[in-house]
Formats: sequence, structure tokens, C-alpha cells
Amino acid sequence: MAHTTKSGLIAAALATCIALPVMAQEKISAVVIDGYPARALWVREFTDFFIPEVDKRLAETGNYQMEWQENYGGSIVKPRGVLEGIQLGLGDIGIVTTIFHSSKLPSQGIAGSTPFVSSDARAVAKAVDEIAREFPAMNNEFEAQNQVYLATGVVLDTYQIFCSSEVSSVADLEGKKIAGAGLNLRYLEGIKDAAGVRGGLTDFYNMVQTGLVDCAMLWPEAAATFKIAEVAPYMLQADLGAVNTKTVTVNAGYWSGLPDEVKDVLRAVAIDYRNHVASIAMDIAAASKAAYIEAGGTIVEVSAEDRAVWANSMPNIAQEWAETLNANGEQGTEMLSAYLAKLADAGFSGVRDWTAN
Repeated sequence: MAHTTKSGLIAAALATCIALPVMAQEKISAVVIDGYPARALWVREFTDFFIPEVDKRLAETGNYQMEWQENYGGSIVKPRGVLEGIQLGLGDIGIVTTIFHSSKLPSQGIAGSTPFVSSDARAVAKAVDEIAREFPAMNNEFEAQNQVYLATGVVLDTYQIFCSSEVSSVADLEGKKIAGAGLNLRYLEGIKDAAGVRGGLTDFYNMVQTGLVDCAMLWPEAAATFKIAEVAPYMLQADLGAVNTKTVTVNAGYWSGLPDEVKDVLRAVAIDYRNHVASIAMDIAAASKAAYIEAGGTIVEVSAEDRAVWANSMPNIAQEWAETLNANGEQGTEMLSAYLAKLADAGFSGVRDWTAN
């Protein structure tokens, strides 16, 4: 006959308590969308950096586990459709290419409206993101689109001009059709008879190949990724500057249902992702130029004098940007001054004073 002692019962009870979890881990689904393909730098790093970093930090407490569903390359939305996709709840988290939405997100044009200032993606990303946190405009615009702003991303060191035929100076761009993705088309207004043609990064290869345009504005890393040297083997190195083009946002309804711990982690990792992507953009800038040359491309540097002439021939698009924000009830003039001051503090002064009328 078996006998169970009191101490044995206590030990068994303790063992059972130890074996049972104190609290069940909550699983949270997150649908991530971007219209660009997985090979695009910012998409790749969302997969390789953002998601693992969120998972790692949540694992520290063990309270929550994300169940990620990644959808890229047009499976849910096209490149221009991320803003609306997140607004409608087709995705929970997305990387919005803001240059496609200048009317809905005018404040996002702050770096694009100040060319020829800085070709350092890290400095520009930090300055823009700080402006977003110091002034309400950017958050207000995303709130109007049913979204919560997390962080700005800068994925390019500087726009350059890639052409199908030989160019040796800015003057050689006169009369040419040049593709751009949005606000950067305004840069062409200072070049005689140059015509801007709106397009997207995934379109540029075919646009040049078919002769729809003579040149395209993009950056060396993208030129290497999308094999632009095959159709545009001449790069005019004008160093137009780094521009914020990506913003990580979250559907507002989805966000409101998230636990505070998850919100805190997403906010923190978004800033780290901002810095991470910008650093990669700078790290691979030189290698991307070398890859372009190796693929058959030729690079021609624009002189400092030529850059100054080009900058000063443009309309003051920075002032126009500020006035648009002012008319919307935002602090456009103050934002412009604060942004340029941040870049100046970081060691970057432009060839033109965009705050001057």
C-alpha cells in the first residue's frame, strides 16, 4: 500500500507550480506592407533588422510575441499605395514613400525642398525626425490619414542624374526629359527647357530604356540594385543631397489596440531602424559608385561653381514649402529654420541660403 507524506504532497505541488507558466504569452499579429520588392534596401532591412529587433526586445519580458506577415512587391499594394493601404487597414504597419504624397503630407518635403545642403543620410534622417517630434505638423498629417507616425527614414546619400547619353556638365541637361519621383522634379526648373517626368524607382529602367526619358534622378545604391548602368551609363555627380523618402507608420486603429509595452518597443526600434538604414546608405555609397562603374557606367563630377549656379537658378522651393505649411496652420517658417540649423550644427551648410527670400 502506497503512503504519501505531507512533505511529499508539498513537493509535488511546488513542482506543478514551477512547471506551469506564470502568465500565458500573448501573440499579436502584424501585417507589414510595402509596394517595393524585398530587395529594396529599406524593405530588406525591415526584414533583417526591424523585425528581429522588436522580437528580441519583447522576448526580454516574454509577455508578447509578434506574428509577422510581410507583404512586399505589390502583393497587397503598389509603391504609391502604402499610405492608403495603411489608412484602410490593408496593412497594420507600413513604410510610406512620402514623396508620392506631397499634397497629403506636405511637411514630409522638408529635406526635398532644401537641395544642395547635405549628402549625409544620417544627419538628414536625425534632423527630420527631430523636427517631427518638436513640431506637430508631420504627426498631424499622418493622423489625418488614420495613421500613427513612428520614424522618418533616409535611404539615399544623395540624388544624382543618370543619363542614357554622355553628359559632362549641368548645361548638357538642357532640353532633356528627366524622370523623378515627385518634389525633386522641381530641381529641374532652373535648367533651360528641361522637362520633368514623374515616375517611380521601379519604373526608371524601362522609362530610360524605351526613350520615354533621357535621364533619371536616383541614387547610386538604387542604380546598382536596379541595374541602371545598363540603360543610363552616364552619371552626373551633382550631389543634390539626401532626402527623407520613407516613413514607418501604423494604422491608428491597430495602434490603439496594442499593449503599451509593444508600443514602446515599436517606437524605440523605429528610431534605431532610422539610424541603421541611414548608416547603411552611407556605408554603401562609395561601393555603389564603384559597382556602377564596374557595370559600365561613367561618373562626371559637377564643379562647385556649377552646383551654385544650378541652386541659385531654382525657384526658392524651400520658402514655397514653408508658406504652404504656414497656410495650413503649421509652423512652416520655424520648421525650415530649425531644420537648417540642425544641419548647420552637424557641419552642413548649403550653397544657397534657403531661408532668404
